[in-house]
Amino acid sequence: MNDVLALAEENQGKAWRVVEASGLIAAWESIGAEVHLVGSLKTGLLMKHRDIDFHIYTAKLEPEKSFAAMAKIAANPAVERVTYGNLAATDEHCFEWHAWFRDADGELWQLDMIQIERGTFYDGYFERVAERISAVLTPELKLAILTVKNDTPETEKVMGIEYCQAVIRDGVRTWPEFAEWRKLHPAGGIVDWMP
Repeated sequence: MNDVLALAEENQGKAWRVVEASGLIAAWESIGAEVHLVGSLKTGLLMKHRDIDFHIYTAKLEPEKSFAAMAKIAANPAVERVTYGNLAATDEHCFEWHAWFRDADGELWQLDMIQIERGTFYDGYFERVAERISAVLTPELKLAILTVKNDTPETEKVMGIEYCQAVIRDGVRTWPEFAEWRKLHPAGGIVDWMP
């Protein structure tokens, strides 16, 4: 039990150092964007999957400004790769950026940066999800989520919200239970559950 909590705390410390070293927040703020941490690091549930999630808000989606912010991030020699997706014409009203950052220990971190147009459906939505998860998270639930995450095979691709839904709503406590739960609750795209 203490090993899982200690590993989670260590990895969350590393994640914060990556955020600082990446210059991500300053780069986005330089174009007038508002940067919000969401996901597992925000809720204290980041375990061993090195993935940090940000939602970034601007009044409009302007590719040239978005690329200008990402150019500053990509100029960091620790950034090995960047991908971009234009989802402005979808219900998500966003640009989707991913950057892979090599930390001082040689570990590769994925920085997920979703630039969302203010006033659209997902404006603030995942911040509310994180707030709700944090509000209901007891020490027992936190340990259960971190344990299932820790026991997840490296080959499995799982969204953090799936763990929360399975543990908080449906009482899942182990990796085998979670694997069965996923068969009954396949995630197809955005999971809109919140406690």
